[in-house]
Amino acid sequence: MAADTPIDMALWQGRTDPEPDSDRWHQRIEPLTNNAAPGCALLGFESDAGVARNQGRTGAAEGPNALRRALAPLAWHRIAPVYDAGNVRCVDDALEAAQQTLADRLTSLLTAGHLPIVLGGGHEVAYASWLGLAQFFMPEASASKESAPEAPPRIGIINLDAHFDLRDPAHIRSSGTPFAQIADQCQKHGWSFRYACLGVSRAANTRALFTRAAALGTLVREDREIDALRLDSIVRDVQRFIARCDHLYLTIDLDVLPAAEAPGVSAPAARGVSLALIEPLVEAVRDSGKLRLADLAELNPRLDIDGRTARAAARLVHLLSLDS
Repeated sequence: MAADTPIDMALWQGRTDPEPDSDRWHQRIEPLTNNAAPGCALLGFESDAGVARNQGRTGAAEGPNALRRALAPLAWHRIAPVYDAGNVRCVDDALEAAQQTLADRLTSLLTAGHLPIVLGGGHEVAYASWLGLAQFFMPEASASKESAPEAPPRIGIINLDAHFDLRDPAHIRSSGTPFAQIADQCQKHGWSFRYACLGVSRAANTRALFTRAAALGTLVREDREIDALRLDSIVRDVQRFIARCDHLYLTIDLDVLPAAEAPGVSAPAARGVSLALIEPLVEAVRDSGKLRLADLAELNPRLDIDGRTARAAARLVHLLSLDS
């Protein structure tokens, strides 16, 4: 089963500066209400089930609130509002129910005109995020049905991740299978599967996964390819990918970052891609005008050192939300 966790505005605390125009997130964030004007809506996903099924280190269910606490003191540079929409909690191993609950919440947020940013939680959040977006574009038929719309939306998925997460879901659905699940659903509905995975570690993905990614037409850039000299070229690759899409879903697995920058994840990266190189990729997606939904996954406060991972995640949310 899944449960909605009440909005806890007490998480939003920080310093208040006396100078004019010196607001911080904790001063401007609002609890989401039914008639709220369109803005950015933060929705947490308290889930460890997918990580546990994937035999990873649990603790990511505590990530959403840790990320809120890291966001709270950051300087405010937005024009439009930001709302706290609470959390969806996965109870025990009821992952599929929790994913459906999160998807339904996201569909409602999208219908209300918000830009949802989901705070994970394990990367099993990705299937729920995509499902919410799919339901929004296909309200007459949920993603569990076989029918397809007459004009399928061209949804591009950009995943910043050390892992493809394309493992076969026929064995068990976990944090390692969401994009294979999405590909299966796209095939059932007659939708194109448009997937880019940036920051992949060859050491952390089997040959079978590279083969599957190639068969699915995935845009792949490995961690060792993303450096300062080649960054502009990779940004252009991403922009070409974006040009072939109508809508974008951005998902960031924090294990794409080096372990020194993001120690608080289930599988820290021996190499990774630095935050300084990740940010221009995020900006390219944000500035495209096509971003409909984003999530951040795998923040595990139990494993974090001095809040490094939470701070990096908060900076990425801050970057994503900039509208001025």
